[in-house]
Amino acid sequence: MHESHRQAAEQHELAAIAHRNAAMHYEIDDQATGDWHSSRAHECADHAYALAREAQNKSPQIEEL
Repeated sequence: MHESHRQAAEQHELAAIAHRNAAMHYEIDDQATGDWHSSRAHECADHAYALAREAQNKSPQIEEL
């Protein structure tokens, strides 16, 4: 279970890095490279979401008192 959460967090970090790189390239008017990093960010974010859902499904559910 812990590993699933770690992998999701890692993908979120990679998505954030790719978003920052895309923003940097857009600022210097490098559209093609910015688009590539933006696409990579989207892929990482999608993967992070899938891993987070998987981790949530594997985690024990907290019951209401």
